[in-house]
Amino acid sequence: MDKKRQLIYFREYFWDFFSKQTEKTKDKIDYVLFLVTVADKIPRKFFEQMTGYDGLFAIRIEFESNIYRIFCCFDKDNIVVLFNGFQKKTQKTPKSEIEKAMQIMKEYFDFKLKRDKK
Repeated sequence: MDKKRQLIYFREYFWDFFSKQTEKTKDKIDYVLFLVTVADKIPRKFFEQMTGYDGLFAIRIEFESNIYRIFCCFDKDNIVVLFNGFQKKTQKTPKSEIEKAMQIMKEYFDFKLKRDKK
């Protein structure tokens, strides 16, 4: 399968979340991230835009009746930048997690802008 998009892991945010998961949960996360990279169109079951938050998306992973979210955004239309992740324990996504993701997204684009100016 040819890759349609790359994954960029900005700083350690994603890895901090990933390292705390069980091996089976990590396998499921890896599988869904693989799908995100190779699918022509990512199924909504795994990927959704966060309503009301410009440019923020969530990768959705369901495993053993647990739901996990990994926030991300696009950069240059085909690169998914991965931010923080968390286990979802309620119907609504916690506002604090969304705000954290928005802050990391801003941090990423500020970092990239400064790097490109050099």
